[in-house]
Amino acid sequence: MVVYMRIPTTNDLHHIYDVHERKHCFPGMIESINCMLWEWGNRPTTWQGQYICDDHGVPAVSLQAIHSQDLWVWSTYFGYVGPNNDINVLNSSPMLEYYISRSMPGLPFYANGTYYRYGYYLGDEIYLEYPIIIKTFQDPIEEKRYYFKK
Repeated sequence: MVVYMRIPTTNDLHHIYDVHERKHCFPGMIESINCMLWEWGNRPTTWQGQYICDDHGVPAVSLQAIHSQDLWVWSTYFGYVGPNNDINVLNSSPMLEYYISRSMPGLPFYANGTYYRYGYYLGDEIYLEYPIIIKTFQDPIEEKRYYFKK
């Protein structure tokens, strides 16, 4: 039986780690994390005014979805566009709650001889400092750092 929208098990994380390490050479990487505006075309017309995005002029919602490379979605968050930037969405996201409450399995790994208890998500510079979010380099100079950001 397939169960959708559940946090990954230890076996799932082993698979996710393995794929990212083979494909990107990043040990312990779970996934990248970001928010996006999602245009809401089939919304109820009575709600249209509540979801208008000022800079786009169309009804939209803020979406954060975390999935693995095989497109298994295991965490989503939808919210109003206006007050929900990446930071507010992350703070309301079930993904962060899984980590804080320790309901997400900790699958340790080593990188460059350093022990890490949990895997990590790649995020951009807007995110706050969390042990499970690794930020990309703002202005990568070296080819290796440029590849990491890409």
